[in-house]
Amino acid sequence: MTDTAVTMEDFEALLFESFEVNEPAEGNVVKGKIVAIEKDLAVIDVGLKTEGRVPLKEFGAAGRDGTLKVGSEVEVYVDRVENAMGEAVLSREKARREESWVRLEELFNANTRVDGIIFNQVKGGFTVDLDGATAFLPRSQVDIRPIRDIAPLMNISQPFQILKMDKRRGNIVVSRRAVLEESRAEQRSEIVGKLEEGQVVDGVVKNITDYGAFVDLGGIDGLLHVTDIAWRRVNHPSEVLTIGETIKVQIIRVNMETHRISLGMKQLEADPWETIGQKYPLDSRFTGRITNITDYGAFVELEPGIEGLIHVSEMSWTKKNVHPGKIVSTSQEVEVKVLEVDPEKRRISLGLKQCLDNPWEAFAARFPQGTEVEGEVKNKTEFGLFIGLEDDVDGMVHLSDLDWNRQGEEALEDYNRGDMVKAVVLDVDIDKERVSLGIKQLSNDPFTEATDGMRKGSIVTTTVTQVNDGGIEVQIADGDQIAFIKRNDLSRERSEQRPERFAVGDKVDARVIQFDKKTRRISLSIKALEIAEEKEAVAQYGSTDSGASLGDILGAALQQNTPND
Repeated sequence: MTDTAVTMEDFEALLFESFEVNEPAEGNVVKGKIVAIEKDLAVIDVGLKTEGRVPLKEFGAAGRDGTLKVGSEVEVYVDRVENAMGEAVLSREKARREESWVRLEELFNANTRVDGIIFNQVKGGFTVDLDGATAFLPRSQVDIRPIRDIAPLMNISQPFQILKMDKRRGNIVVSRRAVLEESRAEQRSEIVGKLEEGQVVDGVVKNITDYGAFVDLGGIDGLLHVTDIAWRRVNHPSEVLTIGETIKVQIIRVNMETHRISLGMKQLEADPWETIGQKYPLDSRFTGRITNITDYGAFVELEPGIEGLIHVSEMSWTKKNVHPGKIVSTSQEVEVKVLEVDPEKRRISLGLKQCLDNPWEAFAARFPQGTEVEGEVKNKTEFGLFIGLEDDVDGMVHLSDLDWNRQGEEALEDYNRGDMVKAVVLDVDIDKERVSLGIKQLSNDPFTEATDGMRKGSIVTTTVTQVNDGGIEVQIADGDQIAFIKRNDLSRERSEQRPERFAVGDKVDARVIQFDKKTRRISLSIKALEIAEEKEAVAQYGSTDSGASLGDILGAALQQNTPND
């Protein structure tokens, strides 16, 4: 019994092992043999108890041209071992896809390009047939630059680079752009290797920007900067170049690492700045065209490639602190004078006003010092008035020249902008472009008139106009000049130095102890007059040392000065 039982178990194990070896597992690719062809189906035996049927169209061209025959061996994918009808479910397309996945994974790991065909457009990109496996081509990976029409690229075999593979999800992402960039890089390296600095080549203007133009040198682009297009000022490259135009350029710089190439056109012509000094000597005059206007001046083209700057300070004799655009306009022809030439810095300083009559010289000739003029008050400042005169010349009246008797700040209140006033020309400084005027000079100086012939030590007769604790205010006779006699100058005797002993209207003689025309100040002293009279009397009639008393001397002096009846 035991031996017999063991034998049965061994037989079952062998039978099970036989089925396991001969029965292919679902989800695998196996080899089968065509046992029959029924219309558009191939009946295939893959070693199972049942057979499977596969449409001939899944075999591609082989299924259409009749090359498949009974007995042919083919590889198919076992989807299910047995369906409801008892047949095996087989697929040639899935088998091909599995084959493709294995091959594509090998190429992906080796970073090798694959051939494929773009056959459909989907959201965000396109689908590509990679010999049975379907891949996704994002729109951004189609070309180096965005393209509008992709029709010429569809249904043709072309190389792609696999970017990503996920077999579990069945996703493959490919790029046509990566292949183009790699090919372009190889081509660029080859072209760059043949270029040398200083070499002159032909190129086609490919693109124009604000800062320059990109020129195709036959597979690689070079940048022609706007400053290297011409020696003259070029505001925008489109003024000189057009897209598609063939031009000659010189290789200025080549960066072998970045493959960046700098180009130049002006370098093919002689530099006009080399002989600039001889062509444009100082103080010479030329006619040019305004090409550009800035806040600080205007640029003038003297010849192609040569521009000079008229600084705003050299544009007008009289218009100050105005924008250059209010004096000149773009494209205007102007006459200028060469003020400075610097070939190293490639600069020419020009003057516009130097070619016009200097209004300050004309004013000085027409209105010499002392001439009376009339004008409008243009501005009123803390230090005086600005008066508008002829030919846009302004003159200034300083505070000190407004009034003879009043402080300048007080006199300034009498004037407002727009007032018409008369003044006298005091001075014209042509170099500094200044005209000094005076209003008070329209009349004689009352101080001068009142003090005519007066000097320090003079004796004057005054009238008391005011009495206060500090002294008395007096008015000098025959004039309006006011002076002040301090308390301690009221008398030689201390007891008489009392202001209250004087009354308004009293006539008082005093001696000038200080006289300054510049400060217009007069200081008087009764005390100094008394001392002076005493000295004079002593000198004339003797001294106390000779036996005469001071009273006798003064009495004699007074008697001498008293007229006889």
